[in-house]
Amino acid sequence: MYKRLLRPKYVVFGIIFLMMAYVLHHNERFVVHSDDPAWKHYEAFKWWLLPHIIAGCCALFLGPMQFSERLRRRYRKLHRVLGRIYVGGALIAAPLGAFIQYRFDERLGMSRSFSISQVVEASLWIVSTLLGLIFALRGKIQLHSQWMTRSYAVAIVFLETRVILGLGGWQISPANSAIIETVIWIGLSLSILFADIAISWEDLWPNRSTNAKAVAATVLR
Repeated sequence: MYKRLLRPKYVVFGIIFLMMAYVLHHNERFVVHSDDPAWKHYEAFKWWLLPHIIAGCCALFLGPMQFSERLRRRYRKLHRVLGRIYVGGALIAAPLGAFIQYRFDERLGMSRSFSISQVVEASLWIVSTLLGLIFALRGKIQLHSQWMTRSYAVAIVFLETRVILGLGGWQISPANSAIIETVIWIGLSLSILFADIAISWEDLWPNRSTNAKAVAATVLR
């Protein structure tokens, strides 16, 4: 039982959920507190921000469920429905985030180079998600799974950035723009690499049974 709980996939998603809890408490709690002082900053674009947050949360929370072999095997229809919600969340949250940064945050003092980093992040998320969707529609499930892994790896850069900045004591503000950009670029640079390591994880351990791969391939079909 303990070996199953300590499988790399469960450890990774455990860390992701811890990051979610940290970000919700440290960065996003203003959403449920209408009197939070942060609303003064967000007042000018709150109606752009709220759909961005809702769509982003749907994608971040539902992503891990899509990697569950048990869910795919037993509840294929649910897997497809949640997958569509994830795709919709990504395609709404990504461009809205880049738009908010360019249209509003620049006016509040954030740099143009920071806006560029947000556009790159949004583009990576959109493209990897669309490729995953296209391969699913064409029935190429292995490629679909690989590109959705890359998509989610890009998505959690949002969490990683805020956790690193929070633990480092850096506030998201124009004064720390250079630090924020550095953290974002590092996260984006490593996201696809880490995704490909996750995709190739079984092949890194030649002593593992090839039967496990055969079972996984059957489940994905």
